[in-house]
Amino acid sequence: MTTLQPLLHDLLAAVAAPTQAWSAPDGQLRAAGAQGIYQADTRLVRSALLTVGGAEPETVAAGPDGPGAVRVTALVRAVDGPGADPTTRLDRRRVAAPGRVQETLVLTCATAEPVTARVALTVRPDASPMEVVKTGRPPVAARLLADDATDGTPDAGDGPADGPGTRWEADGGRTAALLAPGAEVTTTQDADGPVVEVVWDVVVTPGTPTTLTWSVDVDDPGAVVGPPVRPAPEWSVPRVQADDRRLPALLAQSLDDLATLRMTAAHAPDDVFLAAGAPWFFTLFGRDSLWAARMLLPLGTELAAGTLRTLAALQGTRTDPATAEQPGKILHEVRAGELALPDEGMVLPPVYYGTVDATPLWVCVLHDAWRWGMPAEQVEALLPAAERALAWMSDHGDADGDGFLEYVDETGHGLANQGWKDSGDSVQWRDGTLATGPIALVEVQGYAHEAALAGAALLDAFGRPGGDRWRAWAARLAERFRASFWTSDDEGPYPGIALDADKRVVDSVTSNLGHLLGTGLLSAEEEAVVAARLAGADLGSGRGLRTLSARSGGFWPLRYHGGAVWPHDTAIAVAGLARAGHGDVAASLAAGLLAVGEDVGWRLPELWSGDAPDESPRTVPYPAACRPQAWSAASAVVVLSSALGLRPDVPGGTLTVAPVRPSPFGALGVEGLRLAGHPLDVRVTASGEARVTTSAAVQVRGADSIEAPRR
Repeated sequence: MTTLQPLLHDLLAAVAAPTQAWSAPDGQLRAAGAQGIYQADTRLVRSALLTVGGAEPETVAAGPDGPGAVRVTALVRAVDGPGADPTTRLDRRRVAAPGRVQETLVLTCATAEPVTARVALTVRPDASPMEVVKTGRPPVAARLLADDATDGTPDAGDGPADGPGTRWEADGGRTAALLAPGAEVTTTQDADGPVVEVVWDVVVTPGTPTTLTWSVDVDDPGAVVGPPVRPAPEWSVPRVQADDRRLPALLAQSLDDLATLRMTAAHAPDDVFLAAGAPWFFTLFGRDSLWAARMLLPLGTELAAGTLRTLAALQGTRTDPATAEQPGKILHEVRAGELALPDEGMVLPPVYYGTVDATPLWVCVLHDAWRWGMPAEQVEALLPAAERALAWMSDHGDADGDGFLEYVDETGHGLANQGWKDSGDSVQWRDGTLATGPIALVEVQGYAHEAALAGAALLDAFGRPGGDRWRAWAARLAERFRASFWTSDDEGPYPGIALDADKRVVDSVTSNLGHLLGTGLLSAEEEAVVAARLAGADLGSGRGLRTLSARSGGFWPLRYHGGAVWPHDTAIAVAGLARAGHGDVAASLAAGLLAVGEDVGWRLPELWSGDAPDESPRTVPYPAACRPQAWSAASAVVVLSSALGLRPDVPGGTLTVAPVRPSPFGALGVEGLRLAGHPLDVRVTASGEARVTTSAAVQVRGADSIEAPRR
């Protein structure tokens, strides 16, 4: 049987981790593709189809309506009065909250007489695991709980107290209850499983809204991830004014989206991290959660601290090829059960460690959080985990002892590629043929170099031994990298994407190069070479960096890691370019992200097509891209902070401010950043002069003026 991954690009999403609802563009939840209501990794409602007067409402407007909510406005012409003007309408607002999706239906009319209508909702319960939905396989029917397969009215001891409904369950003890106050509810079975019919008979009086509600409540006692206890985000929400109005709009939507991705893990319930993305990656991912937390450091260190602790609690302690666990290693992902993707030949265990980059990135994030003012006692408590992570780089990450971090899937059913470009065809030669592993990725060597220096600085600062060892290790890595990774083409030298099993340089030109900037692995001259490559028309699409050069044999603008554009990938390059003094290239790439933001209503998806503006006047979606996606949304903060040029060193008592000149967004003012728990405000003129206000105990360097500290 042929199966196809569902498309997502035009669906409406209401998300509040670990709960989400996906519908068609008209607001209906149809029995198609990825539509439905989910709790963590299980879909619990396959469809929910609404009719009024026996016909579907005709949607005229639909879109996001704040964090976790969507709003749909529709005409109800089946019961409307005569005339060309629509005089009966339905407004639907669907809100996701942890463990609940509720929809409010508001009927209004401007007819001569009251409107009598039957409002009917047909709901099909479901129990499909996420991997079944993602691979397009037939759905799994839900199991109705006792006494619910009759008239839909629960027993006194079973049902909710606020109205009639019905209940069902999926594997793992997860249950759902449909509530519909004031409605007649009946439940039947057909060949595809249970069907719930909800009916309200209403009379709508002109000038008086008629309001109905229905909801699905979920109980998930065996969850491995759940919602935070505290409703407020762990980060500040800055106030931004800019001549380029697109920047504040992108940042506002991005922070709304990030707030819906906050999660805790069952093994560390007091710490918050960001789920990687909806709908497929609605859980803890080492690499993704770390990058998102790192990107949000200008808004506070609490998220980074929670992410670091959550991952450290499951840091590897043994060698287990089945899970890819190794002592000191940071995990790749956590799920409630095994993830089986047969079309990809992949079966991943519930706790899987198949990532080569999360471990050095963990050390880098700890170091950056420390410099942004994470409390010293919190940093010190994590230093043993940092030492184990550093040891992993030399003892296990470098399996063959050549001085580079590499990976290979030993099971045959794990991830073939274990960097951020983890699809099976992501590491390829310039002619399009695939490289064979073990693979040593170019950007991972940058992370490792940065982690070694970061670890050394932490060890020195807290009086622990080992700093000299890791500085020497980083120096040897840089020397070996310079001798092994550089290659050339008709445009000159550049680092290839990887070394293959035979230690040959895999010669494709990729966006991975941008991740090297700022890691200390490259000299200033080498950074200039990389900046020039990133500025080239083959990598730069005009809407961000293509993952693979358009001159490569395997390039295709809609290939996941072989030509499409990922905003976090571009944002990482923007940050590195700005820090290395290549502000013009950074500004050009940032402008591309803003242009896409305007095209897509400011919610940056996981990725989009690598088509250039002269090839397509509007951004072409990658149709299966997740949204919201944590590191995509967090990219807006990177764009902002890179323009400001913030380089904190709270332990050293300094904050360096080096804005991009001229400012890529014109005059720019930001109030409400955070530095060591204190407010930080920065204003930059169009020409790039900066003014800083903060009550943090730091000496500000580089700003043209410093106002009195705020109290």
